[in-house]
Amino acid sequence: MADKTVLEKRIHFLLILFIIALVLAGVTAIPLQYELALLTRWFGIDSFMLRIFPSMAEWISLVNDSVQQGYGQYPLLAYGTDWLAFAHIVIAVAFIGPLRDPIKNLWVIEFGMIACLLIIPWALIFGMVRAIPFFWILIDMSFGIFGVIPLWVVRRDILALIKQL
Repeated sequence: MADKTVLEKRIHFLLILFIIALVLAGVTAIPLQYELALLTRWFGIDSFMLRIFPSMAEWISLVNDSVQQGYGQYPLLAYGTDWLAFAHIVIAVAFIGPLRDPIKNLWVIEFGMIACLLIIPWALIFGMVRAIPFFWILIDMSFGIFGVIPLWVVRRDILALIKQL
């Protein structure tokens, strides 16, 4: 069985990493117009990506055109991504509880794991409904997979701490 200090340090490190990832995922939703314009310059239909992965280049350019036109004509649409950013930050704040007291806040870790796993059917269902290319649905689903891994380790370590009590 792992030493209590090692478990606590690993829990702390992984939770900080998870919180930072959530906050970064959130705040990058705010300057979406600028980011997509940059992404399109690098990987859109006028870039090298068209030769390597044409459907990706076309998709990036289509998303950029849609956001630029949508936000340009209806700036209120950006308000939706502002709230998306806010939701990510609020969820990140919830993980401060397990940072302070992992055992008492194990439920937050389990909530996060459930949320990560729910990304998979959510992306599949709404990706198909919105005619999102399957390769992009896979990218969206990867956030759930990569999110659940550190939370699974944290949960395992918290349960190990509980056994040591």
